Amino acid sequence: MNNQNKALAHVSKYAVTYLFIALSALFIVVSGLDINYVASQLLLRLNRNAFIVLALIIPIIAGMGINFAITIGAMAAQIALLLTINWGVTGAPGILLAAAITLPLAAFFGLLIGKLLNKMKGQETIGSLILGYFANGAYQLLFLFIFGTIIPLNDNVTIVGASGVQNTLNLTGKVGLYTAIDGIAHIPFLTALYIIAGALACAAVVQYLLKKISVKRLAVTLALSAVLAGVFSIPPIAAIFNGTHGRVIKLPLVTWMLILLLCLFNSTIMRTRLGQKFRAVGQSQTVANASGINVDRTRVIAIMISTVLAGWGQIVFMQSDGIGTFQTYAAHEQVGLYAGAAILVGGASIDRATNLQAMVGTFLFHSLFITAQSAASALFGDSAVGEYFRAFLSYGVIAVALIMYAWRSAQQRKAGQLNLAEQSR
Repeated sequence: MNNQNKALAHVSKYAVTYLFIALSALFIVVSGLDINYVASQLLLRLNRNAFIVLALIIPIIAGMGINFAITIGAMAAQIALLLTINWGVTGAPGILLAAAITLPLAAFFGLLIGKLLNKMKGQETIGSLILGYFANGAYQLLFLFIFGTIIPLNDNVTIVGASGVQNTLNLTGKVGLYTAIDGIAHIPFLTALYIIAGALACAAVVQYLLKKISVKRLAVTLALSAVLAGVFSIPPIAAIFNGTHGRVIKLPLVTWMLILLLCLFNSTIMRTRLGQKFRAVGQSQTVANASGINVDRTRVIAIMISTVLAGWGQIVFMQSDGIGTFQTYAAHEQVGLYAGAAILVGGASIDRATNLQAMVGTFLFHSLFITAQSAASALFGDSAVGEYFRAFLSYGVIAVALIMYAWRSAQQRKAGQLNLAEQSR
């Protein structure tokens, strides 16, 4: 394959990503929004959503498609947050308590989800979506009737004079859960960027000295680190973040440490025996089973990990800057849809995903969310068009991914049948 064909194949493979890059650039220009505002809002949304999107990677690698049932992990987190608020545990201890309660709840729900999805192999993406809708009904019953009636709660969280939990719970003030993670420490964005670029360069040098990477990869990493630091040192670009045209843009240090730890976890687990099982099962269940791998058990573990991580991601989301309230009956509803759309926008597919694709997809997907209303108002004179466009993109990206996956699977089956026919001659 020559360079031109390789380039065409690459563009075809990542067509959705390039389309979103073009749309994002267009919308930022057309919207007329201040670039400092757009940058700060983008980073704020990355703080909130990156953890949840990263929680989708392991089931995808294990061949289970997009785990839309992460919605159920979000429900587990919201149950934990409700109990934390009810008991009056505030600040970082409250977040840690909510995370501790979420762990067994989400793991148990993940176990049930995994066992159900093992009964519908080949239809896991649609199956997990339906499971999310089914679980929402049980969640509504729990919060409307069981909590406050069968399970007693105090008046701070229940509807006075009726059963059930209040529609909206405040996380600010004496509740003390608002920005309990985000507010611990902040670091200027540019400082964090230079530290990351330096760390990447140092890590590449160490790996080269240990003979774990080639000279070519070392050179590429050093060049990318230099370009990354150099681009953001250009005065007009640096001015966007350093406060010249607005406020200094800062990153919540602990939140980003958690995000980077999850990226490291996703990368590290794939080098373990369990991670190799995930890959083997994702590539071929038949071959994996013949190799002595318990396919069903491996798939269940993948879903359990994803559900727990999604629950913790929902806690990160709920406490983040700019939220401040807990929408009891609706906070979880779009978690799976938006996370699934975001990772697909980043270039992932139903059977392949990486940390970089998750982060890029979150960035591009939410750049449209920030600018769509203003761009629609400028183009069509009606900001409501932006809302419809966002919904169209969310469902459209998922539909395109499913169609492309089905088409690619059909092509692979056809190629396999042709090979068998040629061998039988």
